Amino acid sequence: MTPISRSARLALCAGLMLGLTSQAAQAVDHSFSNGFKFQETTGEAIFQGVCQGCHMPQGQGAVGAGAYPALAGNPRLASKVYPAFMVVNGNKAMPSFGAMFDDDQVAAVANYVRSHFGNNYTDQVTPAEVKALRPKKPAASE
Repeated sequence: MTPISRSARLALCAGLMLGLTSQAAQAVDHSFSNGFKFQETTGEAIFQGVCQGCHMPQGQGAVGAGAYPALAGNPRLASKVYPAFMVVNGNKAMPSFGAMFDDDQVAAVANYVRSHFGNNYTDQVTPAEVKALRPKKPAASE
């Protein structure tokens, strides 16, 4: 896997938060991914490659161009589905990464942040629970 620079991660985050159209987003160099599908599989690799650009290396969060909440000691992480929901669906300034990660990847990173940075939650979200958090696609009409 090719390492991605901090500036490239920040550019990706900024682009996602600004809601780039798919055509404009395709113009961005995505050499670290395969068509918007991140290749990292472990929670640690996903956090380091994607999340820490905004939430910082120790999960301490940041304030700058926006406010990025701390994951370290965050009581919202007591719910095992909360971080998975946020990754899949986004909320406010948090972009949705649901189309870029499969259920296993979302579960891996959610479980990683819940068991690191001073968080000691031991119950784990499963890929099946992540799947249930995804928006339902409307049935095709005939």
